[in-house]
Amino acid sequence: MNTKVKYLGLELNSPILAGSCGLTANVDNLCKLEECGAGAVVLKSIFEEQIIYDIKRNTHVFAPVGNYGDSYEYIAQHVAADSVSKHFELIHEAKKRLSIPVIGSINCYSHENWLTYARQFQDAGCDALELNMAIMPFETSLSADDVERTFSNIIQSLRKSIDIPISIKVGTYFTDLAKFMQQLSWTGIKGITMFNKSLQIDINIDEEKLTNADSLTFPGELYNTLRWTAIMSNKLRCDLCATTGVSNAHDIVKLLLAGATAVQVASCLYRNGVEYMKELNLGLQSWMEQKGYDTVSQFCGKLAMKQTDKASMLMRTQFMNYFAEIR
Repeated sequence: MNTKVKYLGLELNSPILAGSCGLTANVDNLCKLEECGAGAVVLKSIFEEQIIYDIKRNTHVFAPVGNYGDSYEYIAQHVAADSVSKHFELIHEAKKRLSIPVIGSINCYSHENWLTYARQFQDAGCDALELNMAIMPFETSLSADDVERTFSNIIQSLRKSIDIPISIKVGTYFTDLAKFMQQLSWTGIKGITMFNKSLQIDINIDEEKLTNADSLTFPGELYNTLRWTAIMSNKLRCDLCATTGVSNAHDIVKLLLAGATAVQVASCLYRNGVEYMKELNLGLQSWMEQKGYDTVSQFCGKLAMKQTDKASMLMRTQFMNYFAEIR
């Protein structure tokens, strides 16, 4: 049974990847994931806010920063470098102990740091880089054009700065998601990952304060990922990696049938342990054997929408079939 696929130009033994999360911040976990059949691992993201926090914590600056002039800048750069170096120690160790591709992940908000950290990921030996561009449209001062322009500027700058493959992890908060993702694929990136998991909030009514909701995805979220995978997989000029809502091997099969090149998992690993990666791979192989498929390419995209299909009409037909029982 051959489950090999090509993703971001990289040869993978399985289309199932461990997505960026706390479980991929530990080398021992990464080794277990490889042993259990992960095609690649996406390391836990490095957050720009984390670096800024470390700078403030370690410099103990209480007076206005301007009072410190160049000395503060020097200290801040030293602390930032130390904080980042701990993250890159993980990369160096992972590259020594793993034979599967190691994909870095960064989550920044300032243009300069996107470039700085991206180059460091490449220098540390990452095989590819996933940009978690969680730029949310929460500010009334930002237009859709402003957000899309930010994406474009960062991507173009990074493509000039690094040579390793770049993938963009996006959310659903876009005015015209289908067209925007298609335009992203025209920028020369190698892949798009749908979708990142945005922070959900809750309210503690006893303490009357905002709190964080459960960060893990739930099975019902798969259907939105499945729909967009089927719609977009034949309309992109790059690979499509699907994630969010994946609970078991059947979900992975569905996404591959819809046209995903690869599938990332995280929440199901939290619920079942990193060893669950083995069950996911065995489940995929079992289904392929049952259906008589020797390779993933034989069924990948079998149920994806054709490039010439109008998604709105197909979705409308499905709607009518279900609610009006039109056949």
